[in-house]
Amino acid sequence: MDLGLKEKLIVVTGGGAGIGQGISRACLAEGARVVVLSRRSENVDAFLAEMKSNGAKCDLVEAHLEDTDRCRTAIAEIEKSHGDIFGLVNNAGVNDGVGLASGSVEKFLQSLRNNLVHCYALAHYALPSLKRTKGAIVNISSKVALTGQGNTSGYAASKAGQLGLTREWAAELLNDGIRVNAVLPAEVMTPLYERWLKTLGDPEAKLREITGKIPLGHRMTTQGEIAAAVVFLLSPLQSGHTTGQHILVDGGYVHLDRALT
Repeated sequence: MDLGLKEKLIVVTGGGAGIGQGISRACLAEGARVVVLSRRSENVDAFLAEMKSNGAKCDLVEAHLEDTDRCRTAIAEIEKSHGDIFGLVNNAGVNDGVGLASGSVEKFLQSLRNNLVHCYALAHYALPSLKRTKGAIVNISSKVALTGQGNTSGYAASKAGQLGLTREWAAELLNDGIRVNAVLPAEVMTPLYERWLKTLGDPEAKLREITGKIPLGHRMTTQGEIAAAVVFLLSPLQSGHTTGQHILVDGGYVHLDRALT
């Protein structure tokens, strides 16, 4: 199936590790050009080196995204080096545990900067490019936006905010031909998730407990399954009439009856 992404420029925040890396790989597999916008780390460097050795068109622009001025200059750098942006995937974020009782107003505001404000900043600064390309924005939210989790007010507010912005931007940008959608993961097996499991006394028992609550297949969602939804939503050929949608790729975790588990 041709997704129409060949040679199109996709910016993926946090695109060098975890779910973001899965999204970058899927875009590259479709022949897109990818710029990973993130902090540098060993994982990011290893991914970039692998992609370069394979001849993939993948570059890194290093940025701390909580700095909105850096968001502005990063978009300018990308456009100068690579041309107009077709796709923006707002994936970067961290479940930072800033709760109502355990946090503070200052920590809550910092959580919004870490998880939400840069989504607006990057979309704002990339908008002229996106208008020229009639491109697409995909926001990576979380089931926490719908369910809550406890002790993570900043992250929950940010992820819910992404859902609000998805439909607001979809409405605002209709006449520009720009589509805006969101993908909501729930329990996704990533290297970070695996490392967290290994900190527990009985990782296998904890994993069985978690997957036992996932209705479809009693298994974790894979990074590739999240990425497949993202590249579909980026596709001007296969999802050209899809906008303002919140897509849950979660094995029924959020919406199906718990009796099924």
